[in-house]
Amino acid sequence: MSLLSLNCSSSAADGNDQPDTGNPGSSAASGGGSTASGGSTGDPTRLIGAFQVRSLPASPAEGTPEATGSTSVLGKIYDGPTPSQIVWEVQAEEGGCQLLTPRVPFCNQPCGGSAVCVEDDTCQPYPAAHSAGNVTVTGLNLESGEASFVMTPTANNYQPPAGVRLAYPPADEGQVVRLEASGDHFGAFTLEARGVSPLDLLNDTIRLDPGQPVRLEWAPPGQADISRVHVKLDISHHGGTKGMLECAAEDTGALDLPASLVTQLLDLGVAGFPTIIVTRRSVGSATIDAGRIDLIISSQIEQSVEIEGLTSCNDDAQCPDGQTCQADLTCQ
Repeated sequence: MSLLSLNCSSSAADGNDQPDTGNPGSSAASGGGSTASGGSTGDPTRLIGAFQVRSLPASPAEGTPEATGSTSVLGKIYDGPTPSQIVWEVQAEEGGCQLLTPRVPFCNQPCGGSAVCVEDDTCQPYPAAHSAGNVTVTGLNLESGEASFVMTPTANNYQPPAGVRLAYPPADEGQVVRLEASGDHFGAFTLEARGVSPLDLLNDTIRLDPGQPVRLEWAPPGQADISRVHVKLDISHHGGTKGMLECAAEDTGALDLPASLVTQLLDLGVAGFPTIIVTRRSVGSATIDAGRIDLIISSQIEQSVEIEGLTSCNDDAQCPDGQTCQADLTCQ
């Protein structure tokens, strides 16, 4: 079982990628849930790893009323924060949303394969992953009906053992999900977060127009204050991302993406198959000597976005007469 993603969206503590815990560059996770301390004097703003329980509702393309969503669990802990090759800079901010543009630092001396250029002429080594011993998980819904299971690290990756199958949704709304690490290279710790209800995005279509806000609507949760909703709007990722809109909002059932930020994002440029990712999530954290570890329980939907004048394509046959499919997957 592996952490799932849709299309080209990125996620989670895999390889040298930092877990997805909020806006790029954010120092602390946001969302509902509880925090369980590891009893250390570590820095809680220093994110070193995450355990993610991610559920994806069934896609309409799967086409059968009986189709259910999927669930995945993955965890990894490093001995330091994971550096990024891209610096995301805030260009504008409004209504809980930020317009971010990428900047790629340049180092005159190559950093080599064990480090990355994080600022001009500044290399930062990649951290190493280590074990925290066996992790006992309780509070997730298992197809077997059992109350718990144990994850043993394999190459310092945590996944459910073979034969353990999670039900959908993986946890009842409000149910406490608890992870207890026995300790190894990293000391023992406990994480807790609450289950969230499956996200039901109510927008049949999502269209971007200059000068117009975008109203997102979803079925509100049954229990307040458990979760928050995060939005990532990237309309140029297939052409080399020129910018993105990210928002964090109370889980009330609606969010307006400000017209000014939508306009600025469109002005940066578009590429084929633009998408929006909406995630409901609950987050709990523990701080150990090395830093903070998160437990993220989420339900995520990725939906296509309509933009006037944009025709997405994988080949020329999908383009209008006289146009061809470009490298950025647009017909021109």
